[in-house]
Amino acid sequence: MKQITITGGNISFSCEDDDTVLRAALRAGLGFPYECNVGSCGNCRFELVEGEVEHERKDSPAYTERDVQRKRWLGCQAKPHSDCTVKVRLTDHYKPQILPVKTAGTLTEILDHTHDIREFRFTLSQPVMFLPGQYALLSVAGVEGARAYSMGNITTDGKEWHFQIKRVPNGACTGQLFDAMKVGETIGLDGPYGMAYLREDSPRDILCLAGGSGLSPMVSITRGMAASDKLKGRKLHFIYGGRAARDICGEPMLKELPGFGTDILYHPAISMPDPDNPDAWPGLTGFVHDIAAEMFGDKLKDMEIYFAGPPAMGDAVMKLIVEKKIPPAQVHFDQFY
Repeated sequence: MKQITITGGNISFSCEDDDTVLRAALRAGLGFPYECNVGSCGNCRFELVEGEVEHERKDSPAYTERDVQRKRWLGCQAKPHSDCTVKVRLTDHYKPQILPVKTAGTLTEILDHTHDIREFRFTLSQPVMFLPGQYALLSVAGVEGARAYSMGNITTDGKEWHFQIKRVPNGACTGQLFDAMKVGETIGLDGPYGMAYLREDSPRDILCLAGGSGLSPMVSITRGMAASDKLKGRKLHFIYGGRAARDICGEPMLKELPGFGTDILYHPAISMPDPDNPDAWPGLTGFVHDIAAEMFGDKLKDMEIYFAGPPAMGDAVMKLIVEKKIPPAQVHFDQFY
């Protein structure tokens, strides 16, 4: 175990030999900045003042030659080889509501939602709570490095975590999960993580925007809203986008919730309708961000907005947020790549 000291104050924490600087800090309840947790976003950069670290992931997309020159490292990938002194700006925003824990999960059930989205349900070896909208790191046998996936359920006892996962073409982890993982097998789980969790103290109606496997955290947010006494009387609009009709899912899960059709409103949309059979899809057409703009316009500024999906969708939603001058404090998302 190594000791990590943060410059500029009397703050230090312990880091297990198999842990990273970021995750050890979060386990200690510190507000260490981060988002993706897998080396892709770069939000967890810190400056190494003293000591020795090594990156867990050698090809981290967010790590640049400039970082090397400035002695900066990625907190989510940096494993200390000695006691270290680091320079990083802690903020209360990143303080975990629930301390992340390393545990294991046994696969108990697999459900198909579309041709390429499947739900994997795990029972944990020890109960760990999470907030609606948060994610975990999955370590799967035969796959190098952990992968971040959001939970789709909500929990009152922390015993089960469910993940709605989209198959990635030639993806090492999803290939293993979809083609080799069997009920009864066990994986490593680490969490919860993420800042895009349901804000129960918000007085505003909710807008959930999702595409692909962004379905999972938005379903969790919706389930959390339906179960919350604090959010009684709020409306939630759920816009889910796919390329074609076969990509659309989610409605059966939402229909089970109290208030569906009145307080919870589901709006599926496809971006690539069949030109030879335009009437085959009776619903909305277009991209999620455009549909949100058309449906709500300037009223978006009065909503609590959560979104998750592929990078292109995320970029488009962020442009919409800027164009509509929506206060950043009302917008919640975690960067996944």
